[in-house]
Amino acid sequence: MFRYWKNLYRKYTSNNDRGARMDNAGFCNETYESLHNPASDDELVDIAGATLDFSSTEDVPPLDPEYGSGTNGKLMDLLDEPVPGVGTYEDFNTIDWVREKSKDRDRHREITSKSEQSTWALLHSISDAFSGWLLMLLIGLLSGALAGCIDISAHWLTDLKEGVCLSGFWFNHEHCCWGSNQTTFQERDKCPQWQSWAELLGGSSEGAAAYIVNYLMFMLCALLFSFLAVILVRAFAPYACGSGIPEIKTILSGFIIRGYLGKWTLIIKTITLVLAVSSGLSLGKEGPLVHVACCCANILCHLFTKYRQNEAKRREVLSAAAAVGVSVAFGAPIGGVLFSLEEVSYYFPLKTLWRSFFAALVAAFTLRSINPFGNSRLVLFYVEFHTPWHMVELVPFTLLGIFGGLWGALFIRANIAWCRRRKTTRLGHYPVLEVLVVTGITALLSFPNSYTRMSGSELISELFNDCSLLDSSQLCDYNSSENRSDSGVNTLPDRPAGPGVYTALWQLALALFFKMLVTVVTFGMKVPSGLFIPSMAVGAIVGRLLGVAMEQMALNHHDWLIVKGWCSSGADCITPGLYAMVGAAACLGGVTRMTISLVVIMFELTGGLEYIVPLMAAIMTSKWVADALGREGIYEAHIRLNGYPFLETKEEYGHKTLAQDVMRPRQSDPLLVVLTQEGMSVGEIEGVIADTDYSGFPVVVSQESQRLVGFVLRRDLVISLDNARKRQDGVVSASLVFFLEHAPPQPFSGPPVVKLRGILDLSPFTVTDHTPMAIAVDIFRKLGLRQCLVTHNGRLLGIITKKDILKHMAQMSNRDPDSILFN
Repeated sequence: MFRYWKNLYRKYTSNNDRGARMDNAGFCNETYESLHNPASDDELVDIAGATLDFSSTEDVPPLDPEYGSGTNGKLMDLLDEPVPGVGTYEDFNTIDWVREKSKDRDRHREITSKSEQSTWALLHSISDAFSGWLLMLLIGLLSGALAGCIDISAHWLTDLKEGVCLSGFWFNHEHCCWGSNQTTFQERDKCPQWQSWAELLGGSSEGAAAYIVNYLMFMLCALLFSFLAVILVRAFAPYACGSGIPEIKTILSGFIIRGYLGKWTLIIKTITLVLAVSSGLSLGKEGPLVHVACCCANILCHLFTKYRQNEAKRREVLSAAAAVGVSVAFGAPIGGVLFSLEEVSYYFPLKTLWRSFFAALVAAFTLRSINPFGNSRLVLFYVEFHTPWHMVELVPFTLLGIFGGLWGALFIRANIAWCRRRKTTRLGHYPVLEVLVVTGITALLSFPNSYTRMSGSELISELFNDCSLLDSSQLCDYNSSENRSDSGVNTLPDRPAGPGVYTALWQLALALFFKMLVTVVTFGMKVPSGLFIPSMAVGAIVGRLLGVAMEQMALNHHDWLIVKGWCSSGADCITPGLYAMVGAAACLGGVTRMTISLVVIMFELTGGLEYIVPLMAAIMTSKWVADALGREGIYEAHIRLNGYPFLETKEEYGHKTLAQDVMRPRQSDPLLVVLTQEGMSVGEIEGVIADTDYSGFPVVVSQESQRLVGFVLRRDLVISLDNARKRQDGVVSASLVFFLEHAPPQPFSGPPVVKLRGILDLSPFTVTDHTPMAIAVDIFRKLGLRQCLVTHNGRLLGIITKKDILKHMAQMSNRDPDSILFN
């Protein structure tokens, strides 16, 4: 039995952590100081520097302080039994994908071999196989329920800024007037049960006094909601601010940010997301819902040992959770799966694809059961366009794609410049004041314009709308026509624009400039803020303006060559709502650089399946134009701004450098710090650990030969030496440390030796000094390596870490290499 467990543990540790020599000790110290000694009372720690409880068990299991307190006299050998903490990762470190996958294979092999021995082991094997599907079911149910609560609460609080329902204060405006028999179709939003603040406080809804009262209550509620949001984020969960997608991408690439997906972050993000959206700020809830779903997944992972103890398996679950987030945000389960595959996931095996689809399906079903939109439909912006598009219209659709690409590139540069100013000036020290000022300005300017006063979702729905005979919107104020069909069809075949349409166009033009400016400043503040809805709103406004212009051109100049071939006189040839939909997709694509997933999300979002080709043309044009002006999307730009160690898989490495050009040490640097497989004492190794901040150390035969034996992690080394001092009598600083399988005989008078063969990675990844860096970069990307050792004829020359590659790529792109890793 002893030999069985010994061999099992040898297999378990055969692919031990390869570590990384990442100089992040200074950052960790800075993080701790910035959290406990803020520069001012109003300072909110940046995402790259914010830290929650380091003793949390939500991401990395802590060491058991009571383990090994007893002592015995046997020779210390980590092959005998596992040491708690060995094989885990510190905060702000990168996981070793290869080792984690090896651990999971060993675990699965052990369960399979035991399943043939007893019925209980067989049941355990079956439950282990189905645990992933059960976890997906729980994630879908919890995420769908939270998304439904967020939608309902945000709608209610948004309407609360304008009035209250007398029949029940918990009803929003729409639900309050549903059961009223005193409403008309033209004024369906007016009923005696719903009263504005002017009616409640002053008894009248007309006149200048009533307008001022409604104006002041609108601003007061907006300021209150945003104040509560930023205060809750600042006090309880600094990680709850922002979109969350840049950090999710970084975590899925293998990085550990402990607490970012914890229970406090989930609670505060859920509450403050409702408050932030209801405040009227130019932000959306769709991006943060991805963060909320990933928090649910991370918390539920702790119910299953397979996912709690394996970081790579947990990231497969988080990839599926990202798909769930988009599914509940837009009611687009298939688009959510493609979004996770295209945009956020770093490692996406086929098994994760199936489970993502199942989880997104469960989440969409749960959201549909809650029915937060009250329209018995899952989609957020359902459209019923009856007019087919024509090939000639591909020209304006392409123009919308060009605008989307230009807007995307301009927005990214402006927003990154503003966020960098926020990080490097005194502005970043007063996040609460910044949120209140931006909220006040937004509310002050948005109330007079009906299109900026309404929420982003309502605005987009209004712009997507295809006018019918019964529509009372200003955008549908077309003049009466003698050619109107009396066949009973609810359409307007000949639609000359009336005064209401022109008034709406001016208001939309003002709303466009307002949305463009305020979104740049809003995204990145210390409240939950998504970018999907604001970007779509900008594109929808431009698309609607262009659609109305094309409609009137076809109506007034039907004899033009480009029109008369497909649009006869008196026919309804142009659908302005379709142009709004295409423009929304183009702008969102220009900002995020999404392509396939965005097309699917848009047709799921609207139900407009027959308009896939216009969407594809506009989105592809938008991506080409935006990529020509800047290769990074908004999420990649924020990852680089925050200095996260993220190796972008889409970026090509086109330089001819070799491994020896990137490895450390350089010619002017000190020699590489190594450990020898025998001859070093406990005190000497502890001195090396104290004098350096490397995450791991190569182990060589001797200082003279420099022949590589393996690699050992700093964390594993510290834990093992501390455990040896506690559990073995006589271990002192003079005790010798051996990384050999069989230690040579020692004199009886000397202190006992410590064997650390079990924590040594005997197969670290190596390249030669003449390996092209293009190949090395591909190895790091596809295998998720933390570091790679450089050898020449088996002799160790240096080491290349993920950080070294990121710095080298930044330098080759004429960027500051010191901007990499936690700025």
